[in-house]
Amino acid sequence: MVSREEVEQANKKATERMMESEPMWVDVVRADEALRLKEKTLLHAGPPVRWEDASGPLRGALIGASIYEGWAKDEVEATKALSRGEITFEPTHHHACVGPMAGVISPSMYLFAVRDRKNTLEAFSNMNEGIGKVLRYGAFDKDVITRLKWLEEVFAPVLKSTVRRIVKEKKGLNVKQLISKALTMGDECHNRYIATTSLFVREIARYAVEVSGKKEASQVLRFLEENNFATLNLGMAAAKCMALAAHGIEMSTIVTVMSRNGTESGIWVSSLGERWFTFKAPVPRGLFFPGYSQEDANPDIGDSAITETAGFGGFAMAAAPAITSWVGGSVEQAIEITKKMYEITFTEHRYFQIPYLEFRGTPCGIDIRKVLKTGVTPIINTGIAHKKAGVGQIGAGTVEFPFEPFKDAFKTYLENYR
Repeated sequence: MVSREEVEQANKKATERMMESEPMWVDVVRADEALRLKEKTLLHAGPPVRWEDASGPLRGALIGASIYEGWAKDEVEATKALSRGEITFEPTHHHACVGPMAGVISPSMYLFAVRDRKNTLEAFSNMNEGIGKVLRYGAFDKDVITRLKWLEEVFAPVLKSTVRRIVKEKKGLNVKQLISKALTMGDECHNRYIATTSLFVREIARYAVEVSGKKEASQVLRFLEENNFATLNLGMAAAKCMALAAHGIEMSTIVTVMSRNGTESGIWVSSLGERWFTFKAPVPRGLFFPGYSQEDANPDIGDSAITETAGFGGFAMAAAPAITSWVGGSVEQAIEITKKMYEITFTEHRYFQIPYLEFRGTPCGIDIRKVLKTGVTPIINTGIAHKKAGVGQIGAGTVEFPFEPFKDAFKTYLENYR
């Protein structure tokens, strides 16, 4: 049986690798080329799920992606193909990839490619559409498909040329530094990305103008100006790189994936490979757009809890008092959430710091042992999707990750290392 000292050393190694990871934005790539997807295969957030068990927003996003790809002409055709297995879908995390909310990625979509220059690791995420009636929240009408085509045909090519110029000049854009700065400027880098996106635009604007036509560059910069969540996906890809650096450490009890598919929530643990430990996804509570209420909310969904896994997002809410106007609660509650997360994490982040807490490092490295000991589970801030396919986003809030996956993971850990 492993000793406590051995586990502590393993967890120190995992969290050191997580903190010292250097995720750099280095390219924009097509999903089919980067991920070698099988024909008519889509990716989705969270643990594996069958079509018959899929939630409304996930179904809506899969339907929309099928129409976008030209595999189906409408909802009826797409539903038939998906239910018969003619169009298949797999978890994003099985491909070193992450996507917010439904997280659906299709072959023609362009992805942010983020490379950890400290380790031989790479992670990907798709492009952010904005908020409201968008694919990731399960909407799939004509406007949604038109926006996806614009991202493919205009937005992605400009960013691709831009980042390649940045790589040529300074080897890429350091996303970890963007997050670190933004945490001192009022973001927590999950549901508030105002500072991060502003920093991102400042970093890329000159290059975008230099490498693109005036019209295209203007469109792209205007889209970034109007979409504060534009860098959410980039931050998630960086967090995935950080988590990958901590994964696969023998004897470690550190969580390296937390994700939800709208039906189940699931985790991975560093020393337990790519085995999912899952339980029924809880329903978030928060603030709703006009005309919607708690009764309309779908159970929690998305890969974006990779941010909390890497030590920011909901774990850094004390850095972002204004987030309460988006997800609900009070400033005092936001601060208490961060303080509570120190009880279940292995260390404090060396580079992600919170000014209000005297620049204390964010809680970093969820330890399944501490979750079991305290009964405290990770608190995530999140968007809220309507439970029916096709509607889209209806609000934002917070949710507590279920306890059972941590309990099951620890049981398996003991079986492996007893």
